[in-house]
Amino acid sequence: MQLTQIKQLTAILVLRTGLHIGAGDTEMRIGGTDNPVVKNPLDGQPYIPGSSLKGKIRSLLEWQLGLVSAANGHPFSFEHLARDDRPEARNLLRLFGGAPGANVDKLVNEIGPTRSAFWDCALNADWLGRARARNLLTIEAKSENSINRIAGVAENPRFTERVIAGAEFDFRLSLKVIDGEDLLPLLLRGLKLLEMDSLGGSGSRGYGKIALSGLALDGRSIQADFDAIEPFPAGT
Repeated sequence: MQLTQIKQLTAILVLRTGLHIGAGDTEMRIGGTDNPVVKNPLDGQPYIPGSSLKGKIRSLLEWQLGLVSAANGHPFSFEHLARDDRPEARNLLRLFGGAPGANVDKLVNEIGPTRSAFWDCALNADWLGRARARNLLTIEAKSENSINRIAGVAENPRFTERVIAGAEFDFRLSLKVIDGEDLLPLLLRGLKLLEMDSLGGSGSRGYGKIALSGLALDGRSIQADFDAIEPFPAGT
């Protein structure tokens, strides 16, 4: 195996709706929200962890490729190739890696190292400057309730932090190329599925709708090609 290139994908990730990626905060604060978003401890601003992007895109591709059953709901890995060994399954593991398991050393050596690296996405500096000029906060507290179907009254109020709709983040990922392989189409398909679905928590309630703007590969725009991607063949 020989590393022949490292490609760079960049874009502006735009929030079409509020985004919640939880911080896992276990502290109780009087007057605080129940579910704070993850924030940079240095400046207190929200960011999007690369792990959240990578995990969601991988999950969507596993569903789209029909690999979820082979792994019995677990992340598809080397040991599951025995049940579903297809070129796209191997490419998924090339892109995202896989957990080690018994008797998989030969497969690990064949497939090689993880090719993709998703970087944490900070708020875009230009957007943040415009938001501050308008005295906008970057996060909001979204109140939610469950409704008693008989009494018709709100019960169990809760407050969830969200990054505001319209916020823009700097998106970047690296893609290693080994022996001239071409994994970019599968990666772009995963990004398109993310646009069609949602990122973070509470997607079924309208959170986490995103769009990629100004997508570029090594500084060259590929936005038009990306916009034309159709992950699902006609008639499916």
